[in-house]
Formats: sequence, C-alpha cells, structure tokens
Amino acid sequence: MQPSTLADRPTLPPLARAPVPAAFGRVEALLLLVAVIWGGSYSAAKLATAQVPVLQFLVLRFGLTFVLLLPALRGLRAAQSWRAALAGATLLGINLLVIFVCETFGVSLTTASNAAFLISLCVAFTPLCEWWLLGVRPSRTVLAAAGLSLLGAGLLAFQHGRASAGLNGGDGLMVLAALLRGVMVCLTRRQGQRHGLPALTLTAVQMGVMAAGSALLMLATHGTAWPALPRSVPFWAAMAFLVLCCTLFAFFVQNHAATRTSPSRVALLMGSEPLWGALIAVLWMGERMTAEGWAGGLLIVASAWWVTRRSGP
Repeated sequence: MQPSTLADRPTLPPLARAPVPAAFGRVEALLLLVAVIWGGSYSAAKLATAQVPVLQFLVLRFGLTFVLLLPALRGLRAAQSWRAALAGATLLGINLLVIFVCETFGVSLTTASNAAFLISLCVAFTPLCEWWLLGVRPSRTVLAAAGLSLLGAGLLAFQHGRASAGLNGGDGLMVLAALLRGVMVCLTRRQGQRHGLPALTLTAVQMGVMAAGSALLMLATHGTAWPALPRSVPFWAAMAFLVLCCTLFAFFVQNHAATRTSPSRVALLMGSEPLWGALIAVLWMGERMTAEGWAGGLLIVASAWWVTRRSGP
C-alpha cells in the first residue's frame, strides 16, 4: 500500500536525468492532502487491528472499497487492450497487497509514530527505483536527501536505546513496505503510459485484487472460523475513515498523480506524512517520542522538502 522484466522497460535515453519539476499546482496540493490523511491512517489501523486479526481487517477494508468502486470497472473499455490493461492493473494490485500486509503487520508490532516515519523511507527508495525501472538517474540533490532520510530512520529506530537489538520485526516490515512503495509508484506511472486506464478504474482493480488476496490468506491461516466483527463505534469509525479517505480517495489521487508527474516527485511531495502520523500518534494514542526520535523524523521530512525545490543537480 509489482516486479516486471527488464525487457518491459520503456525506451528511454540511458541514464537520462529527470526534468526540473514544475511549480505546485492542483495535483501537488492533492498529494499533500493525502500525506495528511495517510498520517492518520497508522493510528486508525492500530486501533482496528487491536480488535480483529490483521488479515480479516484487510479483507474488510479493501472489500468495502471494492464494492464502492464496482461501477468504475466500466473504464476498462477505454483501454486499447483491456486484457493487457487488466493484467497490468492486477500485478499492481498484488504488489499493493504485499505492501499492505507488511504495513499492517508492521504497525501492529511497532508504534504508530515509528511506522509513520519509517514508511517515509520511500522518499529515499523511489529515486533509485525510478533509475532502475524507468532509466531516470537521480540528481546529486536527491541522493543527498536519500542519505539524510536513512540517517533520520536510524535515529528513529534506536531512540529507545535498542542499539544492540537493531530494528524489531515491525520496524523491518515498515522499511520493506517503504521500498515496495517506491517500486509501486514507478510501475503505476509505466502502467498509465502504456494503457491509459482511468485512475478510478485502476484503483478499483487494485482493491478487488487486494480483497481477494487478503481473503485467500485469511482462509489459509485461519480457516473458515473467522472472529465475529466488533460492534464498537470507534472500530467502525476508524474503518470508515480508512475506507473512504485513506483507501478510496488516497489511492485515486496517487494513481491520478503518477501519470502527471514523476514518481520521485509523488514520493517527495508526500514526505510530510510521517510528521502528521507522529503528531496524531502522540496526541491521540498517547505515544511517547524521545528527542532522538523527533530529530530523526524531522530529518526525514526535511530531506523530502529539500528535494522539492526547483533546483538542479
């Protein structure tokens, strides 16, 4: 929340540099709004997964979103080859399922604030994925910012003196999810360039794949004896926020933006997500962050904003 063969790469000039980004506009403003919304998703997911198993939570979240988006599947007719477009969108959905399994298990095993900061390592990973998958070489500014992000993640991970133990399992899953996010946004751009699916249709296919995949994983691990759904208002309020804002709206915006600006810019403009996530976790969940943790998180955010400047290498 992917992989393809090297032969599938678009014909770009070798080691081409990305063009200087344009000024902020409607797309950029929407991406920043998604960053704020996703910042709150970690606390909401943590609240929900405390009451139901992680996989059942994913089935519910993406199944409800898919039902809402069923009418958007008519957009498959707009593609030049709907079978190829559907196959590409399905692969993106599988990739997204892996991301969300990592993220949701990760946030259930670590703090919401740590999860919010560590997922922003996609800021560092995305330019490298763009170089690998799209042939666009990152500038020196982007590479320096990536280094700052990694330094910030290190300060965050060891803020409670866990230097001997290193990252725990939840932190490691969040780092893996951040890497896969970088791959995801690059492949989404390539999918849009090849097939031209409407963003809402692409989102609908992804949600269907994720709901089906989560259900299969749930059946494989828990059988048919699924726990009864909670009846508490906080659980369903969190679920409504996650379905409507964090899933339906946010992924539509990301898919829409991926075909209109560079993958690195998509990742960088959403780099304020960890700051909002940490603030919400501290204020709502009562989590505590040390000075080292705040310093690490702010380094990650600062690196993201640094590379959004209209500067050269």
